[in-house]
Amino acid sequence: MSLIRADPLLGRTVGRADGAFLVAEWTDPGTSTGFIAVPHRHLRDDEIWYVLEGVLRIRRGEEEVEAAAGTAVLGPAGVPHTFWNPASRPARYLVIMSPGTLRLIEEYHAAPDRSDERLRELFRRYDCEYLPDLWAT
Repeated sequence: MSLIRADPLLGRTVGRADGAFLVAEWTDPGTSTGFIAVPHRHLRDDEIWYVLEGVLRIRRGEEEVEAAAGTAVLGPAGVPHTFWNPASRPARYLVIMSPGTLRLIEEYHAAPDRSDERLRELFRRYDCEYLPDLWAT
């Protein structure tokens, strides 16, 4: 699974920009294949997915977890991860993340230059590591 979609932020968020965390809701239509997010690692922050409807598949390190509705999965700081919708039906889910992670996502989608060099620099600014080739097939 090497195709990376990285759709823009289409969900709703709740949380303070200066707070410790925020919650974002997304829906993936399940009509295409590929990672929803480029493989990456947060050096200081955890990330949590909670599936509301459908299913997500989450890769964290060498472990893959299939998360059905009602399941929460932790992506611990320091562990590379990505996720995708393996089904042909929509998946609706929450992501609990730091405000810095949300800013990274917003800047990623606003970036006119998405070269690997520029993205590595962007991820570094948010204490993350950009790992696009980690699980390339």
